[in-house]
Amino acid sequence: MRVELDEPKCVASGQCVMASPEVFDQDDDGVAILLEEKPGEELLDGVREAVAICPAAAIRLVER
Repeated sequence: MRVELDEPKCVASGQCVMASPEVFDQDDDGVAILLEEKPGEELLDGVREAVAICPAAAIRLVER
């Protein structure tokens, strides 16, 4: 699986970082940063949660 982040859509809520800190971080303005485009299987539950709770729908999880 591959994570896609549409940074321009990000509203800097930080929900993704709380759900999956191994995969997401925030820059100085609070905009999400993708740390791991292809996270391991053990991280996918957190990524799925981040996708579900992102208020801007800026995160997608797609098959490779």
